[in-house]
Amino acid sequence: MGPRDLSVEVNGLRVGYERAGDGAPLVLLHGYVGDGASTFRRQLDEFSDAFTVVAWDAPGAGRSSDPPESFGLGDFADTLADFIAALGLDRPHVLGLSFGGGLALELYRRHPAIPRSLVLAGAYAGWAGSLPPAVVEMRLRQAEELAALPPDELVHALLPTMFSEAAPQELVDGFAAGVARFHPLGFRTMARAFAAADLRDVLPHIDVPTLLLHGDRDVRAPLDVAEALREAIPSSKLVVMPDVGHVSCVEAADRFNAEVRRFLQAAAG
Repeated sequence: MGPRDLSVEVNGLRVGYERAGDGAPLVLLHGYVGDGASTFRRQLDEFSDAFTVVAWDAPGAGRSSDPPESFGLGDFADTLADFIAALGLDRPHVLGLSFGGGLALELYRRHPAIPRSLVLAGAYAGWAGSLPPAVVEMRLRQAEELAALPPDELVHALLPTMFSEAAPQELVDGFAAGVARFHPLGFRTMARAFAAADLRDVLPHIDVPTLLLHGDRDVRAPLDVAEALREAIPSSKLVVMPDVGHVSCVEAADRFNAEVRRFLQAAAG
């Protein structure tokens, strides 16, 4: 059976999600562009043989309703915790890409009993926690400008930074369709929340198995960002995928899924 297109109300917000499979729960958190389906189609399909796989649309993305513009990363994390509880997912493995990786860290900070393990792909300790202030300011200014553009112009501006030059065009086009469904308010809200986030203080306290997955052609979260996470998170493992860009779960799904499956099997043991 393929993924099921579902939604649930959480704290007055409609949260869309897809769910597939049966087994230990695995929650997938997309980045600040795209949505659960466009980001994690291969993971929903392939991990459903052994896991209950749930890919949410964050508030302000996909089929979810927009949050208040004052929403910070802590509000997203609290909503995620209540979403996990509403679905009855007991101690899920949590996998986050980019913004979703930072969200997974904030979830651990605020609700450390929830994640069984963490997979952080192309992740940051928040933009403020991983990037120079001038870069954070530039990204926030860019997000404000992009949110006002028509969808095709936003896609044209962002997609070159999401993939390596070698990425197959059909994979890029499939992801672009999800990016084009962006919510201007949600896009701005997630960017503002992440620009303000500095998660470095929680990293030394993480005591669940943690896998860091990073493409060596990632221009959005350069390799030194991943190496800083590896140094700060006890017992974490960094896997660098050659010739892969930022959205590694799409561009290199076979390698990505093999690394994640190997890690989850060890974490479950």
